[in-house]
Amino acid sequence: MGLLDGKVAMVFGVANERSIAWGITKAFYQQGAQIGLSYAGEMLERRVKPLAEQVNCTFIEPCDVADDQQITRVAQRTAEHFGNIDILVHAIAFANRDELQGAYYNTSRSGFHLAMDISVYSFTALARAFQPILRPGGALLTLTYYGSDKVAPNYNVMGVAKAALEASVRYLANDFGSQNVRVNAISAGPIRTLAAAGVSGFKNMYQKYAEIAPLRTNVTSEDVGNAAIFLCSDLAAKTTGQVLFVDAGYSILGIVEEVD
Repeated sequence: MGLLDGKVAMVFGVANERSIAWGITKAFYQQGAQIGLSYAGEMLERRVKPLAEQVNCTFIEPCDVADDQQITRVAQRTAEHFGNIDILVHAIAFANRDELQGAYYNTSRSGFHLAMDISVYSFTALARAFQPILRPGGALLTLTYYGSDKVAPNYNVMGVAKAALEASVRYLANDFGSQNVRVNAISAGPIRTLAAAGVSGFKNMYQKYAEIAPLRTNVTSEDVGNAAIFLCSDLAAKTTGQVLFVDAGYSILGIVEEVD
């Protein structure tokens, strides 16, 4: 028997086969969950639909999370299709590429608003829209990064956004506690994804990571998927409002020795 047998998981943020969201989706499916997927607009449809077939997913809906009407529509259609769900995964973040380089103080007002809206507020908006159809014992999950807590080169406004997202996790955990629904986040190490490609210097950081992290290895989307199984299964029934690091131990380090 799978750890998620009988559970329904709605996953937002699959972009392609390298997405962390896809790693989570595959892990959920392998543990018995029934899957629903939502993707960000028509441009990604041709990538997501073939992936959906791999996990026997027949409920696939586009959603621009900057549009409350679209979020409401997807929640309504989800209710019509599944009735209730057990798991909601938010794997969505965005900032303009030019905001992810140079000095943070050069962040534009419009760029700040965009990063906060897509990367942070969308989690709250989805939580509100899906709240009526979340079963007791369910779980909400989002993705963050260590740049929320410490300065990461060229992460800039996304670091500020992730800090706000982690605060949202704690407040939502308090809100949903009376419904017996848990809210947590996974902070993953660097993974080669479409989103990571927009961070200046990512390739160099990724190459050195395995030499620095205590476990001397990089992190994969499968690693994140396995952690997500735990957080969204009954094994984590009393865990909420937390950030779980899946980073090969990198976040425990203080002064990092230079790697040539």
